[in-house]
Amino acid sequence: MNKSKNVFVLMLLAVFLVSLFAVVGCDEAVEPDVDEPVDEVTRINMGAGWVTGVYYPLAGAMSRIAHTSIDNISLTVESSGASAVNSRMIGSGDLDMAIVQNDVAYYAYYGEGEAFEGNPVENMRGMFVLYPEPVQLVAAADSGIESPADLEGKSVALGPLGSGAEVNALQVLDAAGLSEGDLASAERLEAGEAADFLRDGRVDAAFFTVGIGASVIDELSVMTDIYLVNIVGDIAETLIDSYPFYASVTIPGDTYSDVPEADTIAVLSMIVCREDLDANLVYDFMTGIFDNIDTIHGAHDVGRLVTLDTALDGMSVPLHPGAEMFFDERGMDY
Repeated sequence: MNKSKNVFVLMLLAVFLVSLFAVVGCDEAVEPDVDEPVDEVTRINMGAGWVTGVYYPLAGAMSRIAHTSIDNISLTVESSGASAVNSRMIGSGDLDMAIVQNDVAYYAYYGEGEAFEGNPVENMRGMFVLYPEPVQLVAAADSGIESPADLEGKSVALGPLGSGAEVNALQVLDAAGLSEGDLASAERLEAGEAADFLRDGRVDAAFFTVGIGASVIDELSVMTDIYLVNIVGDIAETLIDSYPFYASVTIPGDTYSDVPEADTIAVLSMIVCREDLDANLVYDFMTGIFDNIDTIHGAHDVGRLVTLDTALDGMSVPLHPGAEMFFDERGMDY
């Protein structure tokens, strides 16, 4: 009887020890390695102007590239109030990145011009330049406007309040010897609204600072007889002499339906970001964009103008350290 009890006790002890080792082994198997890096997605947002403009589809293409080709970066695109508003939102930290005109970026960073005087956006840094943005003055076919000087006494859409288009429109008026008070009315309208006002005869002309082939003008040209007013001669020379960001550009005929060729002036669009963004994140983002540039080229006709060779043309603010890393690697001077 005692012998049987001893055997039984030994069996229980053996089962206990096997169970104990199994539990310890399981604990060791699931214990996380505190030194092992954990992949985390960094979520960033980009201000991209009007949905009907060119910024938005290009930013959408960048978001797709981030989703499919850049590890651990997620980009959300936000429709916003264009260049001046985007610049202020970079300053406030509400945006991580933004598409802005190079002239507005300059005014924002250095605290110059009516919109930013005394309130510089000191945390803005440049990433890369996109493409030329002509100032496109669109007039109704029966408006009789042959030059910006003919806008006197006319109803004109100047662009959204605080936008780069509004800044350009006021500069063109000034170069033509006019002020806002010389107009019959001055409307602050987003691109789609300005097109509607033109189509309905509520304005005689509208300013759009957008890429060549912008859908808002293209769609308007299909529904309404319009033309582009030339911004040339003394007016163009005054603008180019006064503002170093302007350059002359030609918009080819039939870019829009039945709209003849026009000569005008242009600024450049560019990507900016907050200074405190991680340098490696900015470097990885730019590497992903230019390694997948065909996606940008396919997003909009003007996307074909975005190239590495022109990525520093017209850069008007200091580069972000991550952008410097990117351009250094490719042997490009800045």
